[in-house]
Amino acid sequence: MNRIDSCNLLALCVLFLSCHTGSSPKQPQKTVGGGCDGCELMYAGMPADISSTDTSAGWYEAGQKLIVSGTVFRPDGKTPAPGIVIYYWQTDNTGYYSPKPGMEEKAKRHGHIRGWVKTDANGNYTINTIRPAPYPNEDEPAHIHLSVKEPDIANEYYTDEIVFDDDKLLIPALKKRPKENRGGSGIVRVLLNDSIQIAEHDIVLGLNIPGYPRKPVTGIVSGLNIGEEQPSFMPFHAFGPDKGTQTCPVCKYGRYHGIIYFTGNDTDWTEVKSWLQFLEKESEKRSRYLKVYFVYGGDKNYNQADRRQLLEELGKELTIRYAALTFVPSFSDQSTEAYKNRINPEARNTLIIYKHRRIVDKYINLQPTAENFRMIAGVLDKTQGRHFDLPEPAHD
Repeated sequence: MNRIDSCNLLALCVLFLSCHTGSSPKQPQKTVGGGCDGCELMYAGMPADISSTDTSAGWYEAGQKLIVSGTVFRPDGKTPAPGIVIYYWQTDNTGYYSPKPGMEEKAKRHGHIRGWVKTDANGNYTINTIRPAPYPNEDEPAHIHLSVKEPDIANEYYTDEIVFDDDKLLIPALKKRPKENRGGSGIVRVLLNDSIQIAEHDIVLGLNIPGYPRKPVTGIVSGLNIGEEQPSFMPFHAFGPDKGTQTCPVCKYGRYHGIIYFTGNDTDWTEVKSWLQFLEKESEKRSRYLKVYFVYGGDKNYNQADRRQLLEELGKELTIRYAALTFVPSFSDQSTEAYKNRINPEARNTLIIYKHRRIVDKYINLQPTAENFRMIAGVLDKTQGRHFDLPEPAHD
């Protein structure tokens, strides 16, 4: 058989096989999240029925009692996601993943303080546990590991570890290795209810998760995503409580609600006045629990003195007492770190609502209508806090 005949025969064989297999071999499915060392242990000992509330073994042991509660949202950051399984594991109050007799052998490296919750119909979950201790003789902050399993995603993936804003090891660690914001920021603010610490931690599915299936983005894009940390930056305060300074909004007032109203090159000043009058009333009504900032960042014909005078006159005209009227040279300006907000200067407005520095809602080119005013007020009411039910004491 000559070379041409051999090639023809080979081609016929390939054609025959392709016709009878019906399709080409499937490409291996990519792992959502890029893989995770230890996340697969969520299936070791996983109960058949999982509640939206779990009380860990640590709750009944020595240590600072801690309740972590939150909502899991779909990728839009607003729609609650029911039926999502969250697996958690952590150190004990001495900083070790201490196993207990009777544990599955492969799960022992996660220690005995581990468990599962499944979000309820409203996407909510609660974990009653103790505050973990940091690893002995290391500079890693104390943390609680989390992995998530969605019904429609083939594999589990990890989200940001829960870490605590009052942990002295946190800031040095963040300087070395910034958080990935996987599923949103893992930094929680701890409040005290009698002797029990309480923290809220929401998760946005797919946020900053590599390989996550996404729908195409439509419309104008501006600002960070819901679930991410509102960054620190230093605008020039032209009018309001911190007039004459470059006070960072979240650094000074970050423990409660904040609204930052950004506007750039396409500013409609009639619209601005309507928004500021509404936001000023909300700020007065909610007192110290809400801080409002207007940030003007148009970069065309920028002059600091002119911009300061413009906002001073605006503040006097509207009799502003509570809201801060501020400006930056542009939203790409690195001297005030305004660029970290990722504001599109061509957007007519970008409204960011945050609580405890976490962005809880965002709107782009929102009109100042009575309906939208009610919507913003409703968001503030809805995210102001949660009620926590304590678990029953352990029985001998």
